[in-house]
Amino acid sequence: MVRVTDGVVSHVIDDVAVESPLEIRLVIGDAAARPTTGIVPEATEHPISVTMRTPGHDTELALGFLLTEGIITSPEQVTRVRLCGNDSTVRVSIAPNVSVDLDRLKRHFYTSSSCGVCGKSAIDAVRVSIREPLDPQLPRMTSGVLVSLPDALRSAQQVFDRTGGLHASGLFTTAGKLIRMHEDVGRHNALDKLIGAQWFDDESVFTESILLVSGRVSFELVQKALVAGIAVLVAVGAPSSLAVQLAETHGMSLVGFVRNNRMNVYCGAHRITDVA
Repeated sequence: MVRVTDGVVSHVIDDVAVESPLEIRLVIGDAAARPTTGIVPEATEHPISVTMRTPGHDTELALGFLLTEGIITSPEQVTRVRLCGNDSTVRVSIAPNVSVDLDRLKRHFYTSSSCGVCGKSAIDAVRVSIREPLDPQLPRMTSGVLVSLPDALRSAQQVFDRTGGLHASGLFTTAGKLIRMHEDVGRHNALDKLIGAQWFDDESVFTESILLVSGRVSFELVQKALVAGIAVLVAVGAPSSLAVQLAETHGMSLVGFVRNNRMNVYCGAHRITDVA
């Protein structure tokens, strides 16, 4: 590429973030995962979504997506996960006895603008997917921990250092220690990768942790955090009005504009010990 700095032209090689499509398919009654006895219905395969993502951790992305969209509800329901088609397709097989709303799968999922649905109908739809209500008091942390998180996340973003073009989601303890982090060109994908990986490792961590996202907070990010059981969502950027409404409806602590030793607490301030 050609770089111009203070009027000086130079020709350099630059790294850019990779973006390519990934299709997520749901397989019900996978023959390879069937019991050796009993009658099992014929396996069926259903295309769920095509997302533009940064390659890597694709199985975690698919599992996180299926969980946060309410299609699967426990790790035990998944019998096999395969990356196929030159790494462009993830097939997630679930047990034949798992009930799936196939009509719901035919409908489009919400996009960043919520597809024009009204706020009330969107929030009502999310309520159906939430497995358990959030603990009204826990976790608890200080404001000092919260304002320290962006620097901790940024220091762990190795791919961002090379490209400058990736979103990140990080899960932290209430003391500010990074538990795990994932990057992707899509902020939704970064969160799905994080949730999918942690969900199969130890999902109990969600209820006692802080989630930090590197960009703004949309309705969908709040939705995904709620379905995973995360009570504290912190963002470097701004939340949308529907994100605030959804977080407040479900008792989540939502904090935005966390940078330069400042932050805005939009709801759930009672979990921050030196603010409440």
